[in-house]
Amino acid sequence: MKELLVAVFLFTLPVALLAQTPAKVGSKAKRPSASRIEIKTTASQMASGIMAAEAALTPAELAIAERVYQGKLPCELGAFVTLMADAKAPGYFDLQIRQQKYRVFPVETSTGAIRLEDRRAGAVWLQLANKSMLMNQKLGQRLADECMSPEQAVVAEMLIRNPAPSLLDAPPELAPK
Repeated sequence: MKELLVAVFLFTLPVALLAQTPAKVGSKAKRPSASRIEIKTTASQMASGIMAAEAALTPAELAIAERVYQGKLPCELGAFVTLMADAKAPGYFDLQIRQQKYRVFPVETSTGAIRLEDRRAGAVWLQLANKSMLMNQKLGQRLADECMSPEQAVVAEMLIRNPAPSLLDAPPELAPK
């Protein structure tokens, strides 16, 4: 839906700009003509519309945002990631690691993992049941790994004590006795 709104805005912007009458070539007016003011106003309104369309999250994305662990999350090698909800924009989060700051939002996944992205910066936050990690897709680097909220630490400990069966293991009913 967002892509459709953006496409409509991007299509109508050139049409709106071309429909304006050009300013007189020989005029020496110090203030912009009415048509230039209209062009600037139209462009500003179109840009605002595009930003609003991009900012609107679907109900599924808002549901994902409700399951995001927040706070100062400890990671491996003594690193910390701070993830806080943006009070002004539901579903958006401010993520910080060291001096790097990202504005992330939820993206639906086929696996059920929670994925938050900052597409401009290339940052991706993946939250699994037992850990979270921050990656930079543009650089192809993992910026933080083994980040855990208290809830994730409990699941990680449980998996250490009772590991999940491997896909290569035979099902229990077929295992030799």
